[in-house]
Amino acid sequence: MIAVAYRFVIEDHDRHGNVRVYFRRKGQRKIRIRETPGTEAFERRYRELLAGCQPEVQTGPKPPLPRTWRWLCVQYIASPTFKGLDPMTQRQRRSVLEMTFKEPIHPDAEETFGDFPLSRMTPKAIRVLRDRKLPLKAAANQRIKVIKAVFNWAQAEEPPLAETNPAREVPRIRIPGAGIHTWTPDEVRRFEKRHPIGSTPRLALAIFLFTGLRLSDAARLGRQHARDGWFKIRQFKGRNHSPIDIELPILPELKDIIAKSKTGDMTYLVTTRGKPFSVAGLGIRMRQWCDQAKLSGCSAHGLRKAGATIAAENGATAHQLMSIFGWLSLKEAERYTKAAERKRLAANAIHLLKRDKS
Repeated sequence: MIAVAYRFVIEDHDRHGNVRVYFRRKGQRKIRIRETPGTEAFERRYRELLAGCQPEVQTGPKPPLPRTWRWLCVQYIASPTFKGLDPMTQRQRRSVLEMTFKEPIHPDAEETFGDFPLSRMTPKAIRVLRDRKLPLKAAANQRIKVIKAVFNWAQAEEPPLAETNPAREVPRIRIPGAGIHTWTPDEVRRFEKRHPIGSTPRLALAIFLFTGLRLSDAARLGRQHARDGWFKIRQFKGRNHSPIDIELPILPELKDIIAKSKTGDMTYLVTTRGKPFSVAGLGIRMRQWCDQAKLSGCSAHGLRKAGATIAAENGATAHQLMSIFGWLSLKEAERYTKAAERKRLAANAIHLLKRDKS
């Protein structure tokens, strides 16, 4: 408590119960007085506020220094190129970039990469930023990808804001293994046994397996996308800069499962309250449905990979896979067709390993 009453001075409590002192005239915002009441410093500060002398208020982070890494990123984030990205992509890229601002240029340095001059943003510097994320290889690669995107934009500006793209010379970290697990036929059967036709999990399985749609598209799929025995849906990924319309015939098995399932008005897949799933929500529920079937390594994306594998092994070409799965390049599709071809060649050639008994 303040022992002496001061005009325009009030007390307030923060969420921890600590007393804070403010100066507030009617119709104006309150100003924190940090000096201790009863001291000369408090009296001096009070008189300054009465006289109308107020400190400058820092409403946000200080402006970036010109021609620094943060300066370039701030302009990129304000650009039409960045604003044209999907909102989720914007959030992810902004988060990645802001984390780089806080990185010290070396462990004992006070200088951070936020104030790092662009002239010193060499491949060596970017490798440092990459390697800081090495325990999480995918995060390290994401850093390179986002930094490369910033410099690509900067080079394309008129006049250019960067002469080169040093991130192009920084290789991605090789991630061993096959990535996300591809469902096996046995795992599909186990899921079907646990979740019978008519249930939402079984409908989700059928949509993923018989359409090859991504999570973001399966969550939106509904009756409005079905016409004359075909699904037509604009792919969510890349819809703002390279939209792809996917057209797929509705397989009889999927049509039968949809007819026997409870669906929503605008989406086939709905929550227990009858509301459409969010993309994240559907991914979480799919993970839970897999756990119920004791399939710890399975996921929605793994079903998409299983569909591509089945189609390739049944003879689908790379271009056919691109049409089904909405891929823009042959690279992803050829991973499946080449694997299927190796399997066929092995099956046809295994007899050559037999020794001649004559």
